[in-house]
Amino acid sequence: MAAQERLTLRNAYLYLVCLITLVVSLFAAVQLVRSAVGAFYPDPGYYGYYPYESPDGSRESPSEEEIERQQQLAEDSQRRQEVLGLVGSATTLLVAGPLYVYHWRRVQAELPARSAQEPTAAPPAP
Repeated sequence: MAAQERLTLRNAYLYLVCLITLVVSLFAAVQLVRSAVGAFYPDPGYYGYYPYESPDGSRESPSEEEIERQQQLAEDSQRRQEVLGLVGSATTLLVAGPLYVYHWRRVQAELPARSAQEPTAAPPAP
């Protein structure tokens, strides 16, 4: 009878929401750390050869200035993506964290009520 009381639809819902929000929070925390590291320590990357087309239509090797400009653009783009990932992960944590805490407290609030309803066993006779 006690097992049936623990496995109500309401309790299953509360535990399922706790599980889902906990997993989402863990993934968001990992992504938050990865994005922070990526923003402060960008990938040096290999930018390789960039064919450069001059205004007259001929293809030639890019100048050092052009290579540096393209590398800077690529690094800026990567930093922007990392900052966007950082904001997205922080937002996910700000939403999932309180949802988890709320539902977990609801689960914990119902535990004493169930244990108070269960009959206590008499101590063993000596």
